[in-house]
Amino acid sequence: SPADLRRYLARERPQGELLVDRFLDGAIELDVDALSDGHSCWTAAVMEHVEAAGVHSGDSACVLPAQSAGPSLVAELEEQTAAIARALGVVGFVNVQFAVRNGRIYVIEANPRASRTVPFVAKATGVPLVRHAVSLMLGQRLEELELPAPSPMQHVAVKEAVLPFARFLGTDPILGPEMRATGEVMGVAGSYPMAFAKAQRGAGAPLPSAGQVFLSTRDDDKPRTVALAQTLTRAGLQICATAGTAAALAAAGLVTTRVNKVSEGSPHIADLIASGDVALVVNTPRGGGAHSDGAEIRRAALRAGVPCITTIEAAEAAARAIAAGVGDHGLEPVSLQDLGRIEATPRLRRGETAGSATRPSGSG
Repeated sequence: SPADLRRYLARERPQGELLVDRFLDGAIELDVDALSDGHSCWTAAVMEHVEAAGVHSGDSACVLPAQSAGPSLVAELEEQTAAIARALGVVGFVNVQFAVRNGRIYVIEANPRASRTVPFVAKATGVPLVRHAVSLMLGQRLEELELPAPSPMQHVAVKEAVLPFARFLGTDPILGPEMRATGEVMGVAGSYPMAFAKAQRGAGAPLPSAGQVFLSTRDDDKPRTVALAQTLTRAGLQICATAGTAAALAAAGLVTTRVNKVSEGSPHIADLIASGDVALVVNTPRGGGAHSDGAEIRRAALRAGVPCITTIEAAEAAARAIAAGVGDHGLEPVSLQDLGRIEATPRLRRGETAGSATRPSGSG
């Protein structure tokens, strides 16, 4: 905040220049991975982050194809990526991260290299991107490569971060501009809600199909929280909330159980979580530091092994997945080979020749 900056400057008295970033509240973030030969550019994927811009791209869930970007926006992002690649003289991979707010496009950063999303994109699309990028770096042109023509994906893929909070129980499991993920998983299904549900299960935070959901959101998120609670209620889950959120939900005619904040004394929400009476926690932070009510709630969820969602965007995706049904039906594993667009490379056993190797069954 401005007050924090003034205190910092008075205390540290830094010398030289200061870089100040402007935060775009409410913007969606999109990632573009592409290949360039220095002249032409081929787009591998335009992915949409589930969380709003401001969460580190390594910690944000990511969906392919983009769910809220229409054809005209996708085309504009592709054109801007190609222009950036030409201006930089990129040969090989190029990755550009964009933010879009109120129809205006902002460039967050442009990377003349492979991004962390390349393995995800390659598996989701079936295109051997690394091989093509190396060929370009060795002097081939894009038109010489066997790149597929643009076509709509017949499935949806979601990349989700694996976060290490469960191994550090004293930390506040909140997402922000600093990357904390230590790995990632991928969920593939015929629809976005089911792919998101599979990714959550793979990341160790399976979504509940029954039980009670705790909601506590900042004031800016209250209108979206009402719609979120309506979706969860229709799916058969019960809602509990602290005073402010409970009042907003009650005003919208939703049945809600009011529970105490930690600072209001026992029995409070942390007690309820510890007793196993909460199946999912949604808590969007308001700030306030390590000892705030929100931080205590999130740590309680971490200790109890209860999935905890800290952005309204991820909560909305989770609600859609729960409403679609997150039981075993529909969440069966799908092999990459069975997607129909991935060419499996046979692995030779000892003593075999290339002609005697058999193609894997694709049942993994």
